[in-house]
Amino acid sequence: MSSPTTLADWLAHCERLHPSTIDLTLDRVQAVATRLKLRFDCPVVTVAGTNGKGSTCAMLEAIALQAGYRTGVYTSPHLVHFQERCRIRGEVVSAEALLPHFEAVEVAREGQGLTYFEFTTLAILRLLSQAALDLVVLEVGLGGRLDAVNVIDADCAVITSIDLDHMDYLGPDRESIGREKAGIMRAGRPVVVSDPMPPRSVLEHAQALGADLHLSGRDFRYSGDRQQWNWSGRHRRYNALAYPALRGANQLLNASGVLAAFETLHERLPLNAQAVRNGLAMVELPGRFQIIPGQPTLVLDVAHNPHAVATLAENLDQMGFFPRTHAVFGAMADKDVNAILLRMHPLIDAWYFTDLPTGRALPGTDLKRRWEALPARPGGAAASASCHPSPLDALHAALGAADPTDRILVFGSFFTVGGVLQDGLPRLAARHLG
Repeated sequence: MSSPTTLADWLAHCERLHPSTIDLTLDRVQAVATRLKLRFDCPVVTVAGTNGKGSTCAMLEAIALQAGYRTGVYTSPHLVHFQERCRIRGEVVSAEALLPHFEAVEVAREGQGLTYFEFTTLAILRLLSQAALDLVVLEVGLGGRLDAVNVIDADCAVITSIDLDHMDYLGPDRESIGREKAGIMRAGRPVVVSDPMPPRSVLEHAQALGADLHLSGRDFRYSGDRQQWNWSGRHRRYNALAYPALRGANQLLNASGVLAAFETLHERLPLNAQAVRNGLAMVELPGRFQIIPGQPTLVLDVAHNPHAVATLAENLDQMGFFPRTHAVFGAMADKDVNAILLRMHPLIDAWYFTDLPTGRALPGTDLKRRWEALPARPGGAAASASCHPSPLDALHAALGAADPTDRILVFGSFFTVGGVLQDGLPRLAARHLG
């Protein structure tokens, strides 16, 4: 077989290397990272949690950019293109920029099997380590303790909300899952917990490790009204802040944790209040309660577990009145689909269940069958459902059936939202407006 020459070639190579898509252990990754001599000369913030990780990473990046710092960010998964997983100085890296780092990992692994996630994570970490940056932000893919990102010792760990997800890998309850997330902490270094009610396992691990624990409600807190909000930490205070540009009920929780993280790094990365204000005002994150202008109103959200879907439902309730709400929905087989459907059931008048381009997804017909088993909607209002081969096909069907005053929600897996974004936002918006 010829050597890979394009990013697509390398990604296909990575998919063939290991029989499992997930194989939680750090041994393989650590060995290859050591041979790569991975190290960072700037502060590194690692972000773990069930929900809010992407928003937290985006706000850390936006504020640091406004302060004039050179940033590097690694997040996963991507919505449309693999390159979205890595941003340098606010820009998505090019496919070509990644190639030498894939080649370096291939040499350094010395025949060692790596999963797709492990291989690609190491390649992106190497790129970031050589990019002359002032701040690197790393989002944990799954869990924390045994995630490939955790081969890097973070200068500050951030743990966002913790809830039930990936229970086959992380454990059956919040205490077990919290213990896995807490694995990103380092002895003597700060850890910011933005979950207002963290599992005891997180607090106990921080104490046993001797980490510098910053707790929401104890070491930092926020308050606000409909117009503005205030934040105070151990040594800093910000007053009369505008709300983050990211929509949603939980964004102040995330923003509060972000400001606490910056407070822990203030000696190496000093901030002024204007950078905080500008960063929060300009932050962007596709697919997180993202509203695309036009008629009908179009909402995109990657909520794919019961906790995230409860927040989505709250956000939808706050949007005002729409005669009907249509929903394009696709999900992975390991998600608590019944709980998701039950929570959204009263809000949705027409479902468009979709297949997704991965063997890990539930077919649309299975989703429809589970929806049909739900109890009647409150008030006896009838709803409809149909199945479609792709998210874009499902969206076309919804656009064809919806009135201009209706609302269309596209939610669930990253594959669902990414499937309607595959032509890019401008083209989607143009088609939507047309």
